Order: sequence, then structure tokens, then C-alpha cells
Amino acid sequence: MRQRLAVIGGDITQLDVDVIVNAANESLLGGGGVDGAIHRAAGPQLLAECRILGGCATGSAKLTAGHNLKAKWVVHAVGPVWHGGTKNEDALLAGCYTTALALARGKAARSIAFPAISTGVYRFPLERATRIAISTVLADLAANALPERVAFACFGAEALAVYNAVIEDLLRA
Repeated sequence: MRQRLAVIGGDITQLDVDVIVNAANESLLGGGGVDGAIHRAAGPQLLAECRILGGCATGSAKLTAGHNLKAKWVVHAVGPVWHGGTKNEDALLAGCYTTALALARGKAARSIAFPAISTGVYRFPLERATRIAISTVLADLAANALPERVAFACFGAEALAVYNAVIEDLLRA
């Protein structure tokens, strides 16, 4: 299973994958962080396409074309804001990953890259979010041939270290 996973430091907008996942807000109309970077790199056509989607519920995701990105597709996943774990945050975060993988599979995508959804301004604790992300992805990969490769694009040394440690821990279990 390890050969299907990669942890990468750097800019998700520059990855050569079929699908990149955007850590979006419910409006899907852009924002800061990863969301803003993806919208800037994809160009104004992405915003125009997002406008017709009518937003997206927290815990779900919607698909658009990649426009000016290397990736052919963008999955806009709306992660939960952290409220101390009392508002179904874990299940909502897992739903982002499950839905994103299903949307990618619907396009026969062989590769997908995820950011650390909800761990920025939404304040989801990094290690907890990472465990949810990786365990959800591992369960999906065990049941499906596609995508063949899943990358986790990490911003910063702390995220890289946490993602690598959690993958090793979960694969040992």
C-alpha cells in the first residue's frame, strides 16, 4: 500500500497529477491559503466555473476542470471548521476525502493530490486531521484500483513530519 502513497513538500498547484484537491470554503469562490493559490494558478475560468456550481456543503466536494493547472481536474472539498470535536468534525473531514476520491475515480483519474484540509484557518488539529485523511485514503485504496497514486502535498516541515509519521504508524498497525 505504501507504494501508492507519497508525501510531498511544496506547491500543490505545480504537481503533475490528474486531480488536485482544493481546501475550499462553502461558496467555492476562492479565498486564502491553498484555495487562493489554486484559483490564481488556474486562472479566471476556474472562478467562472465555480460560480455555476452553487456552492458546496461542508464535508462534501465538487469537481471542476483544472483550466491553467497541470492537473486536468480540481476537486473542491469543503472541510469543517474545528469546534473542539463537538460538531461532527471528524466525520465531515473524512467525507471530504471519500467524496474527492469518488469524484476522481469517476473521471478515471490515476493520480490525486490532497492538501491538509481544514488544518489552516479552520484550525483542525494537524495530527488528528492527518490520521483521518490517511486512514480514509487507505480504506479507499484497499477497496479500489483507482486512483493508483495519492499524494499529500504538505506546506512546511511540521506537516511533512506529521504526515510521514502517521503513514508509517498506520501501515504498521
